Amino acid sequence: MNTPWSSRPNRLSAVGDRPGRARYRAGAPGSTRSAPRGAGKPEVVPRLLRPLSELLGRRAFCKEVIVLSARQRGTLCVFLAAVLYSIGGLFIKLIPWGGMAINGGRTAVALVVIGLYLKLTGHRPTMNLWVLVGALAVCGTNILFSIANKLTTAANAIVLQFTAPIFVILFSILLFGKRPQKLDLLACGLVLGGVLLFFVDSLSAGGMLGNILALLSGVSYAGVFMMNDMPDSDAISSVFWGDVISAVVGLPFLGYEAEFTPNVLAPLLVLGIFQVGAAYILLTEGLKTTPPVTASLVSGIEPVLNPILVAVFYHEMIGPIALVGAMVVVGSVVLYNVVLARQTEPSETGGAL
Repeated sequence: MNTPWSSRPNRLSAVGDRPGRARYRAGAPGSTRSAPRGAGKPEVVPRLLRPLSELLGRRAFCKEVIVLSARQRGTLCVFLAAVLYSIGGLFIKLIPWGGMAINGGRTAVALVVIGLYLKLTGHRPTMNLWVLVGALAVCGTNILFSIANKLTTAANAIVLQFTAPIFVILFSILLFGKRPQKLDLLACGLVLGGVLLFFVDSLSAGGMLGNILALLSGVSYAGVFMMNDMPDSDAISSVFWGDVISAVVGLPFLGYEAEFTPNVLAPLLVLGIFQVGAAYILLTEGLKTTPPVTASLVSGIEPVLNPILVAVFYHEMIGPIALVGAMVVVGSVVLYNVVLARQTEPSETGGAL
């Protein structure tokens, strides 16, 4: 999945320092490092990487740990999240199950990862109308994307889902009466043209259905974006409950599958732990300090890396016309996000890394 909820800060509280870790904080008593300029109260490394830094710090060849600013840590987390999201197409292709069974299994595994994260952060999942609507949108996105990957190419699936920001514009106009700007109309027109190229490429009936489901996953993903801006919404709670619903709906389909070998279960665990669970946690952490322009540009690696991985390791190629459509869609969405962010938050867009 793509970068969610970048329009406003996540409300999760940070995990506090544990006793005995003060030496890793710049400027702490006994520390030889000074605080990076403009970083407030920086950590030498992100919390998630502290065990690695501790290990490296004991090695003779690693006398110092590199100091990262808050923005650099955030950008690194967003980048890692995009890389993890991009493996979804390949690993879904590698599992010889139906899309519903795959989604049920991967979200069940992801629930363990996200549950541990919630416990460590002390954040209890909430439930209200908007959290529920957001959870249904998350569930719909998960299911539609998994099935689409089984029916069409991975490139088509991820690029058509990447149209979500354009559907946010359309919903804002149709449902909330928002007056569109010239930039909105231009972006919608370009993306619509790119999407049409996917449907004129040579496709089987199943491939056509897969494209439609992938496009619907973009519609559902747009709902995830919009629900987060509603009163009393909570992004992590919507993801948690959305994965619960996905697991409950999808797990019964495992009864229709016959192959449960290590070659099948290993990719499923990778999807659940990394592509769904860890990727969202990294994204949540990263969006706290990453400017919108940087997040948009870095996240654009997902629809590019996804089909490359599938082509290299699964030998599935995108059609020539669809390739042009992908370039139009990805380029239009990324440029739209960059220009919009520069217009609305000019003070936060400089100095990406």
